[in-house]
Amino acid sequence: MCGRFVSTTGPQDLVELFGVTRWDPTEALEPDYNVAPTKDVWAVLERSDRETDIVHRQLRALRWGLVPSWAKSPDVGSRLINARAETVAEKPSFRKAFSARRCLLPADGFYEWTSVPAPPGGKAHKQPYFIAPADGSLMAMAGLYEFWRDDSRPDGDPQAWWTTCTVITTDATDAAGRIHPRMPLAIDPADVDAWLDPAHTDPDGLRALLHTPAGGELTATAVSTAVNNVANNGPHLLDPAPDPA
Repeated sequence: MCGRFVSTTGPQDLVELFGVTRWDPTEALEPDYNVAPTKDVWAVLERSDRETDIVHRQLRALRWGLVPSWAKSPDVGSRLINARAETVAEKPSFRKAFSARRCLLPADGFYEWTSVPAPPGGKAHKQPYFIAPADGSLMAMAGLYEFWRDDSRPDGDPQAWWTTCTVITTDATDAAGRIHPRMPLAIDPADVDAWLDPAHTDPDGLRALLHTPAGGELTATAVSTAVNNVANNGPHLLDPAPDPA
């Protein structure tokens, strides 16, 4: 799974990296070294203009934790932070978004935990690792997004609509595999246009894009247990710690 990640790249750089053509500069997110579910995260997506039908590649801040349009409460989002690549096209919570509302969620890397047995006289604990591309490149995590209407709010209320997202996961590879069996699925740069294209709705063609990019080598670095507390943030969370493995 993916329950925490790091996102520090600024919006201006994301606009350039992903060829974004529409972004609202009033939307601002601070660099986040401990992104957790229900936080707002940057997402790259494509949608057509209502008036012109021209498709624009957008950079938007979305809430992490997908809320399906049919959900009775947004609380379900906290349980839908991940979607498995193997079943995303069939699961009721994700299949409509998989067909029409796909996005990329940029990340520096992500955190996973492994159990460490108790030493003599000590206690067992969970050791966090920061897992990131070995070449320092940005991960373009595959994601889905969805719109949810809060019917308790009147028409015209800007807070009546929620836009939420989820991270697609796959079997872990490379260094991530020794830490946790699942990991976020990164979209290969050559597949970005096809993945974001809202006109691409063929399930088989879309599933073919959900593969591990060639040469996607990862490093896993043990870091401080300070990251366990979602209230903690800052670059110090990435400082290497003794690796119990």
